[in-house]
Amino acid sequence: MGEGLSAMAVLDEAPPWLGFAARRLGGVLLVLTALVVITFAIVQLMPGDPARVAAGANATPDQITRMRHDLGLDRSVPAQFVDYVGNLLHGDLGRSFHTQENVADIVADRLPYTAELALLGIVVILVVAIPLGMLVAVLCQNGRRRRLDGAFTFVTGFVGSTPEYVLGTLLVYVVGIKLGWLPVAGAATVDALVLPVVAISLGPVCTIARIVRRETAVVLGQDYFRTARGRRLPARRLYLRHALPNLLTSTLTLAGLLLAGLLGGTVIAESVFAWPGLGTRVVEAITQRDLPVVQGVVLVLGSLACLINLLIDVVLGLLDPRTLSGKAAGS
Repeated sequence: MGEGLSAMAVLDEAPPWLGFAARRLGGVLLVLTALVVITFAIVQLMPGDPARVAAGANATPDQITRMRHDLGLDRSVPAQFVDYVGNLLHGDLGRSFHTQENVADIVADRLPYTAELALLGIVVILVVAIPLGMLVAVLCQNGRRRRLDGAFTFVTGFVGSTPEYVLGTLLVYVVGIKLGWLPVAGAATVDALVLPVVAISLGPVCTIARIVRRETAVVLGQDYFRTARGRRLPARRLYLRHALPNLLTSTLTLAGLLLAGLLGGTVIAESVFAWPGLGTRVVEAITQRDLPVVQGVVLVLGSLACLINLLIDVVLGLLDPRTLSGKAAGS
């Protein structure tokens, strides 16, 4: 009994970052386990016979039977799952049914393009959305500039609810075709990045800006902020030191979900702008029923989304150490 109490006391006295790391590591392992199960189930749940697809349209019944044996589809489902997990642990994502390339090589070739697009999108979202939301909240404080507040609410609500492929198509037509300002496809030049990044960023920028506007309005009404304002501090110090840190915790908590979902928008934008990333490749794989490629890309994109959420949690821990204990910022 005494040893149990002493062990609990040691855990209670452990550094906050240790408990934070243990919780987040457990969460990451659960998510990755779910991803592995889901990607394995793709082969089991997809209609049709994967062996027939892999063998080709003109394959004979004997060739299909041989292919089913080579793919391990003639074994029990648990045995197939064990083989799948074992291959993943060795970095083997399988081979494309159509090109016979290693899926790991396909991912390695395409991932840098998707990562470039997603990272630039995240930077644009945070750099634009947070100042925009704060600016509107400050300008419209205490009921001032109601027209500006109404216009901001309408525009951000409308754009934020518009799908990425619609925004992308409009950008292609207006900016690329009608005005001819920027290229609308490919990745040959730096200019080709602009329209895809704008397409995936516009919706999250509007949504996060609305969140920041609301959280800033709450912060501006707090007693500590009114006290700081009463000391006649410079506006730059007032808002950057006393307002920004206090609204970032709740803002980033919600924004983390949006930023992880940004990968889905990236996949769609890549198809619209013919960007040579994982998105265009997985669309091709789905239409061709190239299941190993679909499995590999879904697993990688899901892992990236998990990594983004983990990074957001680390940033929150650095900004507000109270979040390391798992308690709400306001508790």
